[in-house]
Parts: sequence; structure tokens; C-alpha cells
Amino acid sequence: MQYHMKVYFYISRICIIIPRKWVYRMFHQNEYEWVRQTRGTLLDFCRELEPNDFTRQNGYGWQSVRDSLVHIADCYIAWLGSFVLLETKKPLTPKEDLLNFKLDEIMVRFELVDSFVNEVFKLHGNQLNEPIQKKIPWREAPETITITPGKLLMHTITHEFHHKGQIVAMIRQMGYVPPCTDVLGTED
Repeated sequence: MQYHMKVYFYISRICIIIPRKWVYRMFHQNEYEWVRQTRGTLLDFCRELEPNDFTRQNGYGWQSVRDSLVHIADCYIAWLGSFVLLETKKPLTPKEDLLNFKLDEIMVRFELVDSFVNEVFKLHGNQLNEPIQKKIPWREAPETITITPGKLLMHTITHEFHHKGQIVAMIRQMGYVPPCTDVLGTED
């Protein structure tokens, strides 16, 4: 086994040398747990929203809190569940189905997201930087791209935080005091 960098852990005066790639794997799983915690904070707060406010069209972003949450989940399901894991060919929620989504269904959708993220870590955790080349399964005109699972994981997480910021702004505009959804407020 080749070591690019040695990382030392001292346990009862015993030095353990582990490969650098294992350290990255542990880091990503911990990082995703912080993402889950901030998402949970926002989803729990959404229970306090009046139903009309949850679906209110705000004129920017993905139009409503509900629509934005589904869009966030769809991004994970598309890039990780469909592209990386080949679990579905139709990862995006049709607009006609979106209108019927309630918060509990969105939470179930995020449980699916969590299972896909965990599966990516399980199958690709030691090779998050190994490129995958394949067609994008859900596109009508299939486009072949080459990208790493690590980059797609980073994309889905930053995409979530981008839209989470929009959701918090929507909530604030409606007169609510939103919770802190910053990673700095999570437990280690």
C-alpha cells in the first residue's frame, strides 16, 4: 500500500500509521453529519411554518420553501443516486407531484438522500477522487461526462447550503425568525 502522507494516531503510546485516503474518508463522513444536523434544524423549524407559508411563492430561487427543499433532495438523488450509484433513471420530482408534497414526505426523501450518501461513502470512500465516466441517466439527450464522486458530493452539499440560504431568507421575509443553520452551530 502506498502512503502519500503519513498520519499518526497515538493510542496508549502505540503509533498507528494509516493511509492518507482513509483520513479523507473519515473527514467526509463527519462533514456530512454536520450537513445532516443543519438540515434537521431547518426541517424541524419548517414544522412551525403555516401551511400557506410553506408553499408560498416568493418569486425567486425555487419559488417556495417546499419547492426548494424538494429541489435540494432531487440534486442529491440525481447526482449521487442516479449518476454515481445507478439506483434510478428518474431522480427529479415532476412538477405535478411537487404540488402534493408535505413536509413529512420531504423528510422521507432526505432519508433516501442519506442512504445514497452513505452508499457512496461505502462504495467509493477510498476512491472519492477516482473519475467516473458515464452518461447522465435522466437527460433525454444523454451527455457523457467524467467527474469524481468526491466532486459530486461537494457539489450537492454546496448546492444544499446555497438553497438553504435562500430558504432562510424566504422565511425571514415572511416574518419568522429562522434558526441558525450554520455548520459552526453543529455538534462534533
